Amino acid sequence: QVQLVESGGGLVQPGGSLRLSCAASGRTFGNYAMGWFRQAPGKEREFVIGISWSGGSKFYADFAKDRFTISRDNAKNTMYLQMNSLKLEDTAIYYCAARKTDLPDYDVDDYDYWGQGTQVTVSS
Repeated sequence: QVQLVESGGGLVQPGGSLRLSCAASGRTFGNYAMGWFRQAPGKEREFVIGISWSGGSKFYADFAKDRFTISRDNAKNTMYLQMNSLKLEDTAIYYCAARKTDLPDYDVDDYDYWGQGTQVTVSS
């Protein structure tokens, strides 16, 4: 079992930055690939960015490639999402997710554990 807790969400102006964290319980964090997803009101949950269990491979949604960065610290059981140049359309609940394999995946159904989410609101 892995429990995930997101933090760092909030209100930010367009063009601003936020850093989200995902803290995992347990001592096997390094055995899981991790991902960030988001869900805006009235829309389906979508993949944002993912990282392999070693941190060596990273997957990106097209909208995230130039603005978002993912990292992880296995010693601290924590994953991070750095979001820069935020846009109004980035407003959503952001979720972290874990899957017990080496690589992340784009499909929401391929993850085994989910956090409760943290709200990110981009507004002027």
